[in-house]
This record gives sequence, C-alpha cells and structure tokens, in this order.
Amino acid sequence: MHPFSKDCSSMKRSRQSLLLSGAVGLTGCLALSLSACKVPEANAAESTAPKKPAAGKVVPASSKTPDARPGTDVKTPFAAVRRAFELNSVNANPFADNNGQIPAQSQYSGPLFNLSHDYPTSPVAPPANPPWIAALKGRPIGKDNAIAYVNALKDYIASDMKTLLYNYPQWDAAQAGWYNEPWLASIRESIHGTYVGSEFPANTFAASGLKVDMTTYVLTYYDDVAAYALGQVWGKTAMNPTLTNTSGQFPEGSIVVKAALTSALAQDWPVMEGATTWPLYVVPPNGPPTAPPQVMNASVMQFDIIVKDTKTAPKTGWVFSTLVYDKRVPGDAWAKMIPLGAMWGDDPNVNSTQNPSAPLMETVINPVAPAYSKATLGWGGRLSGPNDGAVVAPAYYNGQQVASVPASSCMSCHSVAEWPMKSFLLPSPTLPPQTVGDALVIEVPGSPGWMKWFQNQPGNVPLDPGTTPLDFDMVFAFKSLPAWQQATQGKSGMQAFEAADALHGAPPVNPRDLKYNGR
Repeated sequence: MHPFSKDCSSMKRSRQSLLLSGAVGLTGCLALSLSACKVPEANAAESTAPKKPAAGKVVPASSKTPDARPGTDVKTPFAAVRRAFELNSVNANPFADNNGQIPAQSQYSGPLFNLSHDYPTSPVAPPANPPWIAALKGRPIGKDNAIAYVNALKDYIASDMKTLLYNYPQWDAAQAGWYNEPWLASIRESIHGTYVGSEFPANTFAASGLKVDMTTYVLTYYDDVAAYALGQVWGKTAMNPTLTNTSGQFPEGSIVVKAALTSALAQDWPVMEGATTWPLYVVPPNGPPTAPPQVMNASVMQFDIIVKDTKTAPKTGWVFSTLVYDKRVPGDAWAKMIPLGAMWGDDPNVNSTQNPSAPLMETVINPVAPAYSKATLGWGGRLSGPNDGAVVAPAYYNGQQVASVPASSCMSCHSVAEWPMKSFLLPSPTLPPQTVGDALVIEVPGSPGWMKWFQNQPGNVPLDPGTTPLDFDMVFAFKSLPAWQQATQGKSGMQAFEAADALHGAPPVNPRDLKYNGR
C-alpha cells in the first residue's frame, strides 16, 4: 500500500463531502439555444475530399447498413451502437439510466446502475501535493519511476474503486463524487451501466489459451475535478452543449477511470482464473444477435486510469495508465490488478517501423505484466491494453494485405477527440475508412501520413483544423455528442465510421478496428 493512500483517500472524500453538503446551484454554464451553440454538423467531415484510396477492390466502409438484409442483424456491436443512437427520439432523456431492459427479480435482485450527472458548477480543487507526482521523487517520469506513479494513482482511488468493483451494493457514485456522460442510455445495460467495447476472435489471445471469441464491456467514470468539464459542456439539461476551444478542457488533476470486462470466464480463458465477475444484463455473446438479454457474468480484466498532469506531461497534458488482472499476484482482487504500463506522449521522434529497435521515451511497459496483456500492445510497443484494439488484423497498404499491424496506442486513438471528427480512430487514408476484401485500408506504417496519428500536442489543439478540441476525451467525441446530435437533429454522423458488415459471419473489418472502446 502506498504510504499516501489512506490520507489522500480521506482528503478526496473531504472535498467531496464539502461539495455534496453545500447548496450547489446549477448556475454558470447553462443550456444555450442551438443557434447560440454554433455546433458544426458531425457529418461535415464527409464533405471534405478524401485522399485517393488504395488500389484494389476498395469498398467504402459505410456501404452496407444494418438494414441491408431485412430480417437479419449485424454481428458487430459498432453497428448496433449506431442503430441504437438513431432510434432515439428528439425528446430522448439524456439522463436516462439504461436501455430500458430490466432483468426479472428471479434472475437478478441486486442494485441497478444510476447515472451520476449532478456535475459541479464550480471548479473543484485537486490535492495540493498529488501523491502520483510525489512518487516521481522530483525526477521526470521515465522507466525508473513510471510504475510507482501508476501505483500511487491506484492507491489514491483505491477506496472508491474497491467499492465499485467488489462491493457493488454499497456503491453510490453521486455520494462518492464520481460522474458519467449523458446520452448513452440506449447502449447501457441496466445492472452496471456498461456497454459493448469490442469483440475479439479467440485467435487474438490463442497463446494465452482463449478458447472462444469474446466480447468486452466497458464503463467510464469521471472524478469531481474532471466532472466540472462535463458540466461546462452539457450544462443543466444536456440538450444544447456548449462547444468552444475551452469548454471541453479538463482541469489540472482531473482523473478519468474505465473498467473493462470480458465475457470470457476462467473456463474459457485460463488467465481469468480467480478474477472478479460482474453480472450484466446483455445479449449473450457468440449467440444470435436477436436473442433476448440475459443475466451473465463477465470477468474484470482491465482498469484504466488517466490523469491531467501538465507538470509530468507538458507536451500532451495527460498521463495514461492501464491496470490488468494478474492471477499470479498474491492478495485481494484489487492487488491482482497490476500496472501494464504508462504513457505520457506518443514518441513522435521514434519511427518504430523504420527503427524497430529504437527505445520508446514516452511509454513504459511493466516487464512483469502477464503475457496476455502485452499481446496487443500498440505500434512499436506503445501502451495499449487487451481491450483497446490497437492491432489491425488483417490490414491493407502498399497494394498488399498483411495479417496484422499494431496501428495505434492509447494516446494515438484519443488524439482524434474533436468535434466533428474529421479523422478515423486509426491511421486511415480516408473517412469513411475503406476495406479491400476483409482488410482495413491503412496508411503505410511509419509514413508521413501515418505519423499524423503519433504527434505530441496538448488537448486544446485538435488533430484536424476547423474542429473543436475535446482534450483527449473520446466519450465526448465518439459516444455522447453523436448520440445527442441524433436525438436532437435526427442525424448522428456515425455512418461515416460504420464497417461494411457481413451478416452472420466474419465481418470484413474486425469490429475492434472500427470504434472507440469506451474511455
């Protein structure tokens, strides 16, 4: 246990108690009219002239929709997400808790998810001397102290997260000072509020013994420091977001966490032996997509912590870290969630294709992390967890198909957090992305086009000119804002990202390559 953990947990709860006990009025950034909001259309990106696609039989990734074959349904959760958004009415409730599907008492009688959305209307001060910075011992973050930094973050949030993860009947997000984004009820299951992250074929993790295709489920929370930015964007009603170059910028010290679970249990994947399981009310994975939901267990596999720390990460403003489940570690379930690694930049000066042996200076991977968690690291070994889908398989570039290409990283994916999104999540020459056969067309690894996704720039600078920067927050850019736009304007713009889905078979583009996985 980190020596600061108990004191800092108490400090955090003291701040939260002051906030919760005071008469917090919803003043400040209130809802504006649509005309005053001046929000660009999400599908404006489609009007820009795309680059020339790769040679071959190229198919726009949005050429087939879920309605292409009446009476059937797509396998990919991405298409299901878009369809769920487009079923929202103009009067949809942005603060609804779930998709309306509630398990019978005979199946589940525990607590249900409650959306926490009473965002602070005044900035909340972070700790004066953050323990994660203290863990660096006055030195720049690097291979000698990055894991200590992650463990200090883990200890700081331990009290609340142990309740969320392992004592759900006692979890009260609002009282604890943790918050969620609005507008996602149509994709949230009712027990824990998770939604689909990715689907992975068994061969992705064959080396660690995965026996079945698996689906992951994710859930994101913002602490009270970070939630001030949610209030600045969404206001009191969440009907008319305020989108400026500053409204979506998170205060210093903001913490965002994401839990990721897998449908694979220990009998399906030996590395999950002893892992904590959550009951979820979802359509069973690997079954008919039209099947009714049922209560099923999912294993807690990954836990991400990101913190706004411009002192430690002056180029980007953020430090991303990932915990993964390791059954070999003694102790309780929280002790078994160990650091996979941390990153605070995308190493733009390291071309990992041209110089594969060049060391990364802005990513540290824990050498003792379990092997399964390192099987899907990003380009050149940059940080990316097993839920995060950094590997494109198969991929197409330079007129040829390759079996797999590590094509992203935590920060690379999140660098596309802008509104409207004018670039795909992965290095793709076009928006919409395109396919050749069953392969996703990508930029040539290591090329100037590829390197666009591996820059170091702060979150107040968008990846593409003419867009609103959203400070690395992909829930804003890829989930809640498209859902809001569909509900209020009848057009989500998400078609630009949809794969050419093959029904009841292997999708021509792997689902994990075509969407953001939850944070």
